[in-house]
Amino acid sequence: MKILVLESSGNKNGSSNMLAANFIRGALENGHDIVEFDVFRGDVRPCFGCNRCGMKGPCVQKDAYENKLKGMLRAADMIVFVMPVYYYNWPAKLKAVIDRFYSFSGELTSMKKKTALLAAAADDSDDTFEIVAGYYRKLCGFMAFEDKGMVLAGGCPSPDVTMKSRFIEEAYRLGVSV
Repeated sequence: MKILVLESSGNKNGSSNMLAANFIRGALENGHDIVEFDVFRGDVRPCFGCNRCGMKGPCVQKDAYENKLKGMLRAADMIVFVMPVYYYNWPAKLKAVIDRFYSFSGELTSMKKKTALLAAAADDSDDTFEIVAGYYRKLCGFMAFEDKGMVLAGGCPSPDVTMKSRFIEEAYRLGVSV
């Protein structure tokens, strides 16, 4: 299976990317092909809402999303969303990618992609991931994605803490299981 890992942290060595690295390790051990895309550093602009794509593309914007990422999304069997939680929600750059799904929404929906979510947050309150997980579940339902699992790493304010947490092993096991 070809797995596209969308990383959205500004900190390349941060907690969410540590989860991604361990997911990738597990998926590679299971024989999958991995492609990574750094959403944070990529030239991905927000959707204009102009509707010139008519949900069938192409998008009027000629950025990394239209020129590279859209092809990567088409080629992938699975998409893994990797994110730090910012103010109890998705990072803007990753949300911009999802908003740009609009330019080929029908096509993408018909592909029945598998997905997973890896998210890290400093806060470990019971409701820390309520919005993040709720949005992810709604997105999966709307886009006909098959959710393969979530690792919601609360109480991970730094890479040192994350490395010692149970979430590293959970991310690895999720990678093995897909």
